[in-house]
Amino acid sequence: MKFSAVVFDLGGVLIRLDYQRTITAFKQLGISNFEELYTQANQQQLFDLFETGMISPQRFINELLDFLPNGTSPNQVVNAWNAMILDVPAASIKVLNQVRKTHHIVLLSNTNALHVPVVRKEWRKITDRPMEDFFDALYFSHELGLRKPHPDTFRTVCEREGILPKETLFIDDSIQHIEGAHLAGLQTHHLQSIEELTQLFS
Repeated sequence: MKFSAVVFDLGGVLIRLDYQRTITAFKQLGISNFEELYTQANQQQLFDLFETGMISPQRFINELLDFLPNGTSPNQVVNAWNAMILDVPAASIKVLNQVRKTHHIVLLSNTNALHVPVVRKEWRKITDRPMEDFFDALYFSHELGLRKPHPDTFRTVCEREGILPKETLFIDDSIQHIEGAHLAGLQTHHLQSIEELTQLFS
């Protein structure tokens, strides 16, 4: 497998996530069927709109408050939503430093305006350097206005970066995103666990 560029997913690849923590937090607040609304593989339109920047954090919070008991605070919603974000393993930083010496590297993440500040806070716990120092470019879905797994998302990133899809390796932990990247002509690797990343580049 030869490639000149690498596109990394963020959650589950470079930073640990636990979707169950957010599902549990919302259940404790009073949405008993939260996993029907939101899972890693499938999510309702509200989450898609938020991840593509079509609605503001305030509207996202207010929409969720409509499902919750009276008296639930916006802060409780934000804390529950952010509960899935865990730590950045030191190995992630090591891999990025290693790969950037020889390849054009890009971050492409389905994320949102509430998660990014928390991710950056976790990032700062492991390194003094900001995320921007480790990549040639960062693409967050809520800023890009596009999200994975749509093939156009991958094509747009490749065009903006001046990289050829067939010479680009995309790494993600969600199979539907892998399939979308494959349709766009990228090489792909479906990461089974965050620990596997180091082995991939050893």
